[in-house]
Amino acid sequence: MQQLAFQKVSVYQEKIMTYSVFIDGAAGTTGLQVHDRLQKRNELSVYVLDDQQRKDADARAKAMANADVTILCLPDEAAIEAAQMAKVSGARLIDASSAHRTATDFTYGFAEMTKGQQDAIRSAQLVSNPGCYPTGFLGLVSPLRQAGLLSSSVQLSAFCVSGYSGGGKSMIARYEGKGEPAFAAYGLHLSHKHLPEMKQHAGLDHAPVFLPSVGDFAQGMLVNIPLHQEQFTCAVQADDIRSVFADHYLSADLVSVGTETSLTEFGFLSADRLSGTDRLELFVFANSENSQFVLTARLDNLGKGAAGAAVQNMNLMLGLEPLVGLHY
Repeated sequence: MQQLAFQKVSVYQEKIMTYSVFIDGAAGTTGLQVHDRLQKRNELSVYVLDDQQRKDADARAKAMANADVTILCLPDEAAIEAAQMAKVSGARLIDASSAHRTATDFTYGFAEMTKGQQDAIRSAQLVSNPGCYPTGFLGLVSPLRQAGLLSSSVQLSAFCVSGYSGGGKSMIARYEGKGEPAFAAYGLHLSHKHLPEMKQHAGLDHAPVFLPSVGDFAQGMLVNIPLHQEQFTCAVQADDIRSVFADHYLSADLVSVGTETSLTEFGFLSADRLSGTDRLELFVFANSENSQFVLTARLDNLGKGAAGAAVQNMNLMLGLEPLVGLHY
């Protein structure tokens, strides 16, 4: 019988109940961040396959079957293959790729998105981690859709910026090699892979106009949605929107409604302020007539936008208490 060549990343001797977590793809940017978070957990034993077996399909399938939860930190094609293995064996997994974010046989892993989402994640076999930009977009739009302030036919735009770590190892190397511009827009074909996810989970008839960009900082993200008063289903003021957010996220430990005190002395809203955390902050800005608004979400693209969400979903699936508010 083949023996799996595990590297046991964290082992604790305390006599408490432990769970086994297999990270498939632990060498990537998200996988490394997941690993860093799980090393702090004395109720977990965390495993990765060694270099010789990490691309061995049989070894990966056995590792998934033996784990309480597997976290996939893989390219889309490899994640699809891994999901098929899990469906055969009944293994529970969290997929951090973009392969299954609109799949009907996966539970969407944005725990605060709607009432009942946490319970759905707790009982799920297959969970898809949200994308980083969609986390900010849905964090803003979903409460307003559910409160009836935005209709399904509303046509939205999202102008966003992320730290360069969102582009993975190749972009990190380019930026840290000082070979890239301080700021650049991309996705100018207007057919970004996040669009189906944003449209489906917000319950929109039309995909938003989505313009992402990257800045010369490692981690952090701002998602900005401009709105005119006429785009709402009724007359609203900025405080009405803040109240909807406050009610929706009342019991959410990781989501908060920010205020203008979060701005710098020069009136800036820093994109990297939440770097190293798993938090999500939501802001509402308006002109004096409340005729124009900008809704903004701030998060760490590798925190609540990736690894932090994966760990949050793992906590729910294993019935574990979260470590709230930690910097990693």
